[in-house]
Amino acid sequence: MAQKTVLRKPKGFIDVYKHKPGAEKDRTHYCPGCGHGILHKLIAEALEDYDIVEKTIVISPVGCSVFAYYYFHTGNLQVAHGRAPAVATAVSRANPDSIVISYQGDGDLAAIGGNNILQAANRGENMVVFFVNNAIYGMTGGQMAPTTLEGQKTTTTPYGRDPKTDGYPLQVCEIINQLTAPVFVARTSLHDMPNIRKTRAAVRKGIKNAMDKKGFSFVEVLSMCPSGWKMDAVPAQGWIKENMIPRFPLGTLRDISEDAPAVERPVPEMDPDEVKKILGFEALSDSNLDKNPNAAFKKVALRVAGFGGQGIMSTGIALANVGMEYGYSVSWLPSYGPEMRGGTANCSVKIQADTIGASECTEPNMIIAMNQPSLEKFEKILLPDGVIIYNSTLIDIQPTRRDVKVYSIPITGIADELGDTRFQSMVNVGAFAAVTGMFDPGEIKNLMSSLFAGKPESVIKLNEEAVQRGYNYVKDNFS
Repeated sequence: MAQKTVLRKPKGFIDVYKHKPGAEKDRTHYCPGCGHGILHKLIAEALEDYDIVEKTIVISPVGCSVFAYYYFHTGNLQVAHGRAPAVATAVSRANPDSIVISYQGDGDLAAIGGNNILQAANRGENMVVFFVNNAIYGMTGGQMAPTTLEGQKTTTTPYGRDPKTDGYPLQVCEIINQLTAPVFVARTSLHDMPNIRKTRAAVRKGIKNAMDKKGFSFVEVLSMCPSGWKMDAVPAQGWIKENMIPRFPLGTLRDISEDAPAVERPVPEMDPDEVKKILGFEALSDSNLDKNPNAAFKKVALRVAGFGGQGIMSTGIALANVGMEYGYSVSWLPSYGPEMRGGTANCSVKIQADTIGASECTEPNMIIAMNQPSLEKFEKILLPDGVIIYNSTLIDIQPTRRDVKVYSIPITGIADELGDTRFQSMVNVGAFAAVTGMFDPGEIKNLMSSLFAGKPESVIKLNEEAVQRGYNYVKDNFS
C-alpha cells in the first residue's frame, strides 16, 4: 500500500493567519506570481528543520513584506522604514541566543535604509538579512527604486531610468562585499526551480550562520514583481533571467563563515573616575558635593531655547555636568533647527535624584527662553507652577502664562557687560542656581577649571564672574 503523502505548511508559518484582516485567513496578501511567498516558505521550512521557530525573531520594515508578522510563527517586529538593521542590532545584542532575521525590500534597504544596512554589516552584527530585489517599489505604486534597471519604465521614470538624471542601479551585494566584517554574501534568484534550490541553500546557510553566531550574513534574492512590472507571472520569471541577472550576477560573493569565530560582544564597563581622567576632567573626580536639602526644586525638567549661537547647548551641558557632580541623575538632549548658527535650537535637561526614564522634556517645569520665538513656543508646554526665565535684553513682551513664576533677567546684557556675549550660558547657570537652590555658586566656580579645561585663565575667571552675576541678579531682584 502506497504511503500516504501529507501536505502541510512548515511549522515556521502560523497555521491560520489569524492576524491578517478579512475573511481569507488561509492565503497571503501577496500578488499572484510574486516571489515573497516562495522566499517566505524557504525560510519557514528552514526554521522548522533547524528546530528554531521558538528562538527566531523576524524583523520587517515598510514594503510589501510589512505584514510578514501575519505569517511567521516566530517573534515578530514591524519597524520603521529602513530601520530593520538598527532594530535587529538591538534585538540581537539583547538576545544573543536568538536567531535574528531582517527581511527587507530594495526600496527599504537600499534607499532610506542604505546607511543602516551598511553600518550593521560593518559591525558584523549577528543576523541574517534577506534582501528582496525586484527592481521597483512594489507596495507604493511601482516607482523607481535604487535597483531599477537602466531604461526600466516605472511610474516615476515613464521614459525609462536614465543614468544621466537618475544614476545607476545599486549593486548592494557588491557594496556589502567591500566591507570586512560580513561572513556570507550571496545573490540568488527565484525565477526557476534550479535557482529556487540555490536560494534554499543560501537561506539555510545564512540562518545557520546566525545560529552559530558567525556574524553578518547577507542574501540578496532577485524576485518577480508582476504587478509592478505590469506583466503576467510567467513572463516576469523570464524578465529576471533576461534583464536582471546580467546586471545583478548570481553567485556567492563571499563565504568565510567556516573559519569565522563566534561573535562575542564585550560588555563595556566604565569607571566614572577613569572616564573623567581620559576626557581631561580630573578635577571633577575630586568633587564631592552635597545636595541642598532645602532646595526649592528637587527635580527639574528644563528646556533651554533660543537662537543658535546663544549658548543654548552650552547652558544645558554645564547644568548637566554640575548636577552630576552633586550626585544627581542627569540627561541632556540637544535639538537643532535647520541652521546651527542663527537658526533655532533647544535642549532638554533633566536633573533629579531618581532614575530618568526619558530624556526629552515634553512637559518641562522650567524654561530658559533666550529669544521671543522660544518664549512663545515653550511657555505653552510648561507645567502649572513652573518657572519661566527669559532674556529681557532681547525679549520685549511679557509671558502670557499666569500660573507660573516668571524671572525677567537681562541675560545678554549681563554678558555684554563682561565683554563677550558668549558668557550668556554661565549667566544662565548662575540664575538657575539661584532660582532652584540646587547648586551653590561658589561650588560651581570651583568646577570651572574642569568645565573649561584648556581655556585661558582669564576666560575661566570671566565665566566665574558670569555665574556670580546671574546668581546675584536673581537674589537681588526676586528674593
